[in-house]
Amino acid sequence: MDEKSELLSYRRAKLEELRSAGINPYISRFKPTHSIKSIVTKYSDFTNEEIEEAGEEFVIGGRLISKRRHGKTTFCHVQDVSGKIQIYIRKDDIGEDQYSIFSVYDIGDIVGIRGTVFKTRTGELTIRAKEITMLSKSLRPLPEKWHGLKDKETRYRQRYVDLIVNPDVKRIFVLRSMIIQRIRNFLDERGFLEVETPMMQSIPGGAIAKPFKTYHNSLGMELYLRVAPELYLKRLVVGGFERVYEINRNFRNEGISTEHNPEFTMLEFYMAYADYHDLMDLTEEMFSCIAQEILNTTKVEYNGNEIDLSPPWKRYTFKDSLIELGGVEPEVLQTGEKVRELAARLEIPLEAGDNPEKLMGKIFDQLVEPKLIQPTFIIDYPAELSPLSKKKEDDPTLVERFELFIGQKELANAYTELNDPIDQEERFRRQMEERGMGDDTAHKMDEDYIRALEYGMPPTAGEGIGIDRMIMLFTEIGRASCRERV
Repeated sequence: MDEKSELLSYRRAKLEELRSAGINPYISRFKPTHSIKSIVTKYSDFTNEEIEEAGEEFVIGGRLISKRRHGKTTFCHVQDVSGKIQIYIRKDDIGEDQYSIFSVYDIGDIVGIRGTVFKTRTGELTIRAKEITMLSKSLRPLPEKWHGLKDKETRYRQRYVDLIVNPDVKRIFVLRSMIIQRIRNFLDERGFLEVETPMMQSIPGGAIAKPFKTYHNSLGMELYLRVAPELYLKRLVVGGFERVYEINRNFRNEGISTEHNPEFTMLEFYMAYADYHDLMDLTEEMFSCIAQEILNTTKVEYNGNEIDLSPPWKRYTFKDSLIELGGVEPEVLQTGEKVRELAARLEIPLEAGDNPEKLMGKIFDQLVEPKLIQPTFIIDYPAELSPLSKKKEDDPTLVERFELFIGQKELANAYTELNDPIDQEERFRRQMEERGMGDDTAHKMDEDYIRALEYGMPPTAGEGIGIDRMIMLFTEIGRASCRERV
């Protein structure tokens, strides 16, 4: 029997020992009176005399994360969602029977403690236990170094273990929730309405991406998990909701990496009587406000760089960024042949449907994106890269679109929406031609969306922000600066 199996068998034997003693190792109801953080916050600055004078008793619940026995006394630590605290257990305080039963407890067990607090000679706030209750017996041992689970495979596949043993990971989860709540507040305060749109769609649309397929048995038809909620949100704008947003899960059947997940969270919002310039201003305000409120600063540390989120942010046109940041000679961008030659020199593989504009997008990814560390808007993309964007009136080869880059990553994509149904239908048809040429990420024809536009959509701008990447940006400093608030 290997060591792991021995430990599992040993713990199961302890489980049976508890049951044989008439103890239920998985009780149904237990009510703590205090969180650990509330106790620590209240009594950290008290002297033992002041604590004794208060005469308060506490009941806490949490996970046993350390245990050191010294004859008739034991010191241990218990951790709940708010923090951890030392527990002092003495045989004379809880009785010989209960102290004997406590010897069966293991690190990882979830326990209830009733007692009073005091400070040790070293000044550590400690609960003196009067009663200990087994709430849930842990049958699997935690990693030996409970404070440092390192194996990435275990961390990602068994996230619950990661949360138990890595406090910083738990703080990131809490910080994520705080940021999403602040996003909601920010948009609600500006007259936006939160909505929900279908996750299963008969026609996937709103992004250039390969969808996941599913099947509806009762309807006898294929459906797709949404790649974006865009077309449904814009239908709501047509219906008279002038400012709408959704924080949604999207699904894209593409590659997977630490920066690309097939299932991810996106914020999408649409604002009538606005264009992409308005959304750039709104985005600057949103990021800087959230950073200031959550992190108490507009400067964050990310991948070894200090990033300043305070407005205004830099803005480059797509072609200017290739020239000024990517070092591409202006004449190279004048002809498709020279663009293809540059792509070949950069060893960019040519795929089905790659026209010169799409190749410029891939050249941008290689030459420009790695240089975009500080918040930067890249604006005015070629129309071929943005089938749903409105063309610029003074140059119909370009569209009114921006992408936001921070820390070498794209965090947001936005544009002035195309509200001309005839133009939109023509672009859908061109997309269908590209699908016929082998591009399975191109848009399908959505006749109902065309019908909606035919009723009239006001001038509108829309944006999508990757929540997961936004959290990645904030959490590097968030683990430190939000420690007390979390």
